[in-house]
Amino acid sequence: MADKIRIKDIAARAGVSVGTVDRVLHERPNVSPSAREKVEKALEEMNYQPNIYASALAYNRSYTFFVIMPKHASEAYWEEIEVGVEKACESMRDFNVEVKLIYYQRFHDDTFINACNSCLEQNPDGVVIVPAYLELTKQFTDKFHEKGIPFVMLDSYMPDLRPLSFYGQDSFSSGYFAAKMLMLIASGSKEIMIMKQMKDGRVSSKQQENREVGFRHYMHDHYPNVAIQVVNLPLEEDKSTYDEILEEYFHTHPKTSHCITFCSKAHIVGEFLLRTNRRNVQIMGYDMVQKNANCLREGSISFLIAQHALMQGYYCVDTLFRAIVLKTKVKPVNYMPIEILSIENVDFYQRTMI
Repeated sequence: MADKIRIKDIAARAGVSVGTVDRVLHERPNVSPSAREKVEKALEEMNYQPNIYASALAYNRSYTFFVIMPKHASEAYWEEIEVGVEKACESMRDFNVEVKLIYYQRFHDDTFINACNSCLEQNPDGVVIVPAYLELTKQFTDKFHEKGIPFVMLDSYMPDLRPLSFYGQDSFSSGYFAAKMLMLIASGSKEIMIMKQMKDGRVSSKQQENREVGFRHYMHDHYPNVAIQVVNLPLEEDKSTYDEILEEYFHTHPKTSHCITFCSKAHIVGEFLLRTNRRNVQIMGYDMVQKNANCLREGSISFLIAQHALMQGYYCVDTLFRAIVLKTKVKPVNYMPIEILSIENVDFYQRTMI
């Protein structure tokens, strides 16, 4: 079998020393081009497949990865990310891999700066980062590149920052798909409400911005006469404030029967609709978090788009492991599936897919 081929067998076939084979296998210097060619030819002829796991264990060194992510409440999308990170860490325990979480607050740039600086000071072997806005994030990803620290980007894709890899949905396609699904049940609507949560005129991620772009493209192409209204429920406000804003909106827009949001907080509107007994209005949103699922079962949310947050957390750490510990090539862009959940299938959605 290929995994029983010994270094001395390769050396004999190639006509070189065992030390030369060892240097070629571990990509070390001081090997002449002719000797390297002989070894590589022998490896190909013998169909040599290295045991990368055994090799990684033999090095007997430790690795520290950092995950820089937003601070979050329980039952949120980010909690699922954390569960995936923890599962990945458990699966790599034999390889002395430690994963540390560092949090920052959305829209508070100083907390993002502090989180990234803290990460850099500890000289990590690899980083998973949920980016802030492009210009601020670039200040630190440039430093990662300078120090030779590979990083994986999670949630929002910013190719100009040159990450090792990315995990998340194709946000434009996701928004386009969301519009198409919504209009299957809202084709007779005269207006659609978009609920946003903003601070200082910004939503919390590039992902949400791109979803809205995709949504508006579909509406422009297929339903140009449907009015799109925007309601902002400012971040860091209480439920009573949200109720006042929503009550005012629905009082002045009686024709609105369908709403959409591109974040994981569709339940804010969904719970309001249930409390005020507006059974003729529904909202569509993102992410299989418990409060959203409850509204889906109660009928105030029509659909949820799931993006497998747990899988994203797991695979981001796993990608660092494969690239840094096992030294294998990894796929640079990894789009998560766009799946739609309704009352009929929400209870069958698998939280763990690993």
